[in-house]
Amino acid sequence: MKYSFQNIILEIHNKEDKISSQSKRLIDEAYEMTLYLQDLLFSVKKIVTEEGFKDDEEEIHFFRIIKPQILGKLIYYNKVYRIETTCPVSNGKMYYSYFSGQLANLKREYIDHICNSDFYRYYRSGRTDRDDIFFKRGNINYHDGLNSIVFEIDPTFSTFFDYKTARIIANELLYSYLLTKINPDEDPDVILQKSESSKDIFWTESKNALIELVYALHAAGVISHGKIGIRKISLMFQILFRIPLGDLHHAFHRMKTRTGSRTAFLDQLKTSLEEYMDKDL
Repeated sequence: MKYSFQNIILEIHNKEDKISSQSKRLIDEAYEMTLYLQDLLFSVKKIVTEEGFKDDEEEIHFFRIIKPQILGKLIYYNKVYRIETTCPVSNGKMYYSYFSGQLANLKREYIDHICNSDFYRYYRSGRTDRDDIFFKRGNINYHDGLNSIVFEIDPTFSTFFDYKTARIIANELLYSYLLTKINPDEDPDVILQKSESSKDIFWTESKNALIELVYALHAAGVISHGKIGIRKISLMFQILFRIPLGDLHHAFHRMKTRTGSRTAFLDQLKTSLEEYMDKDL
């Protein structure tokens, strides 16, 4: 294939960061990302159908990793836009009830269509031994009683299981988004407005760098013997530095699919500390 897809995921992350840094409403962010991802998916489809793949490995990588990232986030942002634009109020019991209902619907969909499937267990376990069946075109087995969406997909641009992978990605992102909506007492934006004691302390690196640090501390279990969750750890940093970090899970998902080092900020910290130590030698 003449066109390389290696930088697509990075391009998506950069687009998300750019839009997020513009301090737009969530509705506007979701709408702009939906349009962007829709155009990107169309462009990628044109390349795939016209040029094909150089080998099976490239095809499997595309349908297991690249396309599900594009489609999964497209599904996610479109759903967020629909949820936000139909929300009846901006706070109160009705607000809480609305988002609780959305979360219940998501959990029901997860139970009915995702978590009990053999493919979900295969994907979640990190197995790759059946990738040549799941992520190569032309292998759809209609005897398996597949979801009716299979009849609507374009067989030149889908294996069906890339769509299922995209749904898993979208549902994970939606779950994290809805959790932040139904826990208003832990809303960093509200707490930051009330906090006055740390005005002279502020974070001067990127939000992603702080999120990387938060996840590292959580993974190492070094705060409260690892007995408090990632959201509480992040909340402490958000209050201390007066900086809202937004959707942690979404940001972490982007980190996991970075090109190059996935721990760029931690690597930078290590280098800076070693250089600082060397000054005293």
